[in-house]
Amino acid sequence: MQINSAKELTVYVKAYGLAMEIFELSKSFPTEKKYALTSQIRRSSRSVSMNLRKAWSKGRYEAHFISKLTDCDGEANETDTSLDFAKDCGYITDTQHKILDRNQPRSRKNAGRNDQQPRAISNQTLEFVISNL
Repeated sequence: MQINSAKELTVYVKAYGLAMEIFELSKSFPTEKKYALTSQIRRSSRSVSMNLRKAWSKGRYEAHFISKLTDCDGEANETDTSLDFAKDCGYITDTQHKILDRNQPRSRKNAGRNDQQPRAISNQTLEFVISNL
């Protein structure tokens, strides 16, 4: 099955879903955190799927593709840290944190592309990028 859009990638669907879960959950954060943790966690979680789309669009340029996947990894780590702060500050429960945290690594480790997608990137490059996320 050929994938024609980044929106069809499992990792994109998971990253987008996680960002929406975080958005809904962060609505209950204290209002004094609106421009601090709330804004930051929403931005970083959304940035993962946005950078996946950018990587997809730059796929024929290996360096740009790798750069965007690296950005995805950085944003995912930032989101993970924000989730830790939200839990430790009492804004989310341990259970909520575990559920969100469980989704995070899978999205990060799958930030690659389907082998059937015609691009000017070798399978070796993809394997290297994916294994280092």
